[in-house]
Amino acid sequence: MPVPNSFPYPLYLVLSEQDCLHHPWLKIAEEAILGGVDIIQLREKKDSKPQILQKARALKEITDHYHIPLIINDTVEIAASIDAWGIHVGQSDIPPSQIRAQYGDRFQIGWSIETIEQLQSSELAHVQHLGVSPIFRTPTKTDTITEWGLQGIKQLKKLTRLPLIAIGNMNLSNIHEVQLAGASSIAVVSAICHSENPRMAAQALKTKMNTNEDH
Repeated sequence: MPVPNSFPYPLYLVLSEQDCLHHPWLKIAEEAILGGVDIIQLREKKDSKPQILQKARALKEITDHYHIPLIINDTVEIAASIDAWGIHVGQSDIPPSQIRAQYGDRFQIGWSIETIEQLQSSELAHVQHLGVSPIFRTPTKTDTITEWGLQGIKQLKKLTRLPLIAIGNMNLSNIHEVQLAGASSIAVVSAICHSENPRMAAQALKTKMNTNEDH
């Protein structure tokens, strides 16, 4: 397994069809990759498992073509059936320890944390990276507890060596600050999916993230 803090995927797209406003969702996935997205997570909360499987297969054709890792949200059996790179689970989903018991080292496991106290969980031994959600409150994800903010990221950075994936109202105005606070990766939804030009949106985000300015 990778060493802690090893997450070489700075721009992380969380994708669902309903969040794609101006173009078909698979078109947005491809354009986002061409613009600089490093990794994609399929997060379909409302679809049936057969629908999610169909989407996962279609998306994996694109991610495989561009050698981009694909993460599946929640449904570990779908992640297994398409041979996904990773699985992302929340506090109310299948525990990481159970995924590891069933599938060994087959997946990179991401786990959402909502409170500092969850860093004490024995589940962390089975996790490769943490989803920190939300950094700032967002209409695309309403079932959350803590709004972490920049101070939350800084605090987590001191308390764990696991890579931190920052999600929640991430956009051009704040991603560099969140990186400086300690996030290994910035996960976006609407900043790309709501854009009329998702390739250009991804390019702009990546350029902002790569800047060396500290203010």
